[in-house]
Amino acid sequence: MAWDVTTVVVSTAWKRSWSPRPRRINIGLMSETSVRIANFSGYLGDRRTAIDEIMAGDPIDVLMGDYLAEVTLAALAGDARRGSEGGYVSYFVQQLRPHLAAVADRGIKVVTNAGGFNPAALAEALRAIIAEEGLSLQVAHISGDSILDRLTDLQAEGHGLEHLDTGAPLKDWGVEPVSANAYLGAFGIVAALQRGADIVVTGRVTDASLAVGPAAWWHGWSPDDWGPLAGAVTAAHVIECGAQATGGNFSGFQTVPGIRKPGFPIAEIAADGSSVITKHSRDGGVVTVDTVTAQLVYEIQGTKYLNPDVTAHLDTVELTQLGPDRVGIGPVQGTPPPRTAKVALFAQIGWQITQMVFCTAPDVEAKVALLREQLAEPLAEVEELDVTPLGTAAEDPASQWEATVPIRIMAASRRREDLRAFSGVVAGLYLQGYPGFHLDGSAQRLGPPWPRIDYWPGLLDVEVLDHQAVFGDGTVVAAPRPSRYADAADLVQPRHPEPQPADTAGRRLPLGTLAYARSGDKGGNSNVGVWVSDRAQWEWLRTTLTSDAVRTLLPETRDLAIVRHELPHINAVHFVFKGLLGTGGSSNLRVDQVGKSVGEYLRAKHVAIPEKYLDLR
Repeated sequence: MAWDVTTVVVSTAWKRSWSPRPRRINIGLMSETSVRIANFSGYLGDRRTAIDEIMAGDPIDVLMGDYLAEVTLAALAGDARRGSEGGYVSYFVQQLRPHLAAVADRGIKVVTNAGGFNPAALAEALRAIIAEEGLSLQVAHISGDSILDRLTDLQAEGHGLEHLDTGAPLKDWGVEPVSANAYLGAFGIVAALQRGADIVVTGRVTDASLAVGPAAWWHGWSPDDWGPLAGAVTAAHVIECGAQATGGNFSGFQTVPGIRKPGFPIAEIAADGSSVITKHSRDGGVVTVDTVTAQLVYEIQGTKYLNPDVTAHLDTVELTQLGPDRVGIGPVQGTPPPRTAKVALFAQIGWQITQMVFCTAPDVEAKVALLREQLAEPLAEVEELDVTPLGTAAEDPASQWEATVPIRIMAASRRREDLRAFSGVVAGLYLQGYPGFHLDGSAQRLGPPWPRIDYWPGLLDVEVLDHQAVFGDGTVVAAPRPSRYADAADLVQPRHPEPQPADTAGRRLPLGTLAYARSGDKGGNSNVGVWVSDRAQWEWLRTTLTSDAVRTLLPETRDLAIVRHELPHINAVHFVFKGLLGTGGSSNLRVDQVGKSVGEYLRAKHVAIPEKYLDLR
């Protein structure tokens, strides 16, 4: 799209009766019809002042908040099994309530998945507050994601809910699910907004749907507008995790201004699906090609990004620094979506308990070995026992803490009674364990075991889902569907040939000397995207990070299937490590359960870096 530097005042009254006031926009870095979607949450527990900050920030059209992740759903599923009431993110109500009048006055739309397992209840809670305050705001919720009460019938009808990675049918899992929620697309949100909803509350929609829905409504896209939808999915993916797009959780954090409190991102999405990623001008953080790339490669399956509304081809994404804190994303190639929706199923598979103890150098390895031996016999009934030292002691330490290594002890069993002796066994080692054995004296005493929740990512034909928008007066509007879906062959990730290994000449230094990385989880798999800012270093990066080289750098991946892709437009190599996280983040025994630090671990590994690149730094 063309850019100019004209500043104009455009009235949108002709298009939307709910927003009669003119909006001042800068056409120099956006389309005059772009919708400005501001994220205010990237996960359950994100900064609770976010809505306060955004409402005091730059003008926006839509507030979008994401609270749900696979591990969040697992936690909520555990709460549901224990009979906890609510089922939605209650603190969202406190976040939004002080701003309801301003939302109404400014004509801002609010879309969030804070509904969790009970979007209808959250919608009712909001309606009660709105009525109490005498405001004219319409609330709708999206239904159809929960299929727990349909599992028996669906399987009887021939729907196997096959595992996304293994292809095994759900009946082979051998446990009773406590929740089952399909990842819905954006067009239930579109239907709600088209009928006049001001606040749309969802349960398990895809994270991107929270921004794709408002963009599709704003621009009048149909479910068959795959090009614009792919662009919107890409922009939505960038902003869905809040400050991760503005310098948070970024390998280059030391260069980010205002990193102590980075602001939240905004996506300006144009009618063709192209977008500009920016942030509120008064807030900390930064938006650069690198911070956007970091989020772009986060938690993806490969170059084909499968979404309920479109398949976005991320290898067609190009990023441009348009100005300070403004990164343009050009049109993205889109093709029809898959016919199957992913269904997140959770079930309790047992109980778990953990304790942190400490040891002090010297002889750390021998002390850890003794700890394992002393735990083995009294905890013989425990099915899984993991003892993991974290870090190493410094040589000739300057303080006691430089000589101290934490050790995480975790135990898991199907039967709760197997773990009954755990805390007593660990505490009983003070006078008979390794020299210097101690716990954190200021930490709370260890409580009882807690449920261990496992994850099953199943697949289900989207045509059997009742994807609907539901209003307070009982009106139900079905979400429209695309005219066709992708063939299975079209959804297979491409196979990129392995490059010839790089010349090993150069100085051996951490990979992170030149490269950035971002990692996360996709079920039981961990993904890592690695990239360089300088195009001249791209050939070095791609030939350095072959699959075999990564297996050597990361011994934990040696026996795993590795899927490798290249994204040359953004100078990135992307890996999926199959099964590194067990069956999912909620049930594996790793300290880094969802793989957040795998990318930084890879950056810490030493590789050969040509002197010519070091001379430029």
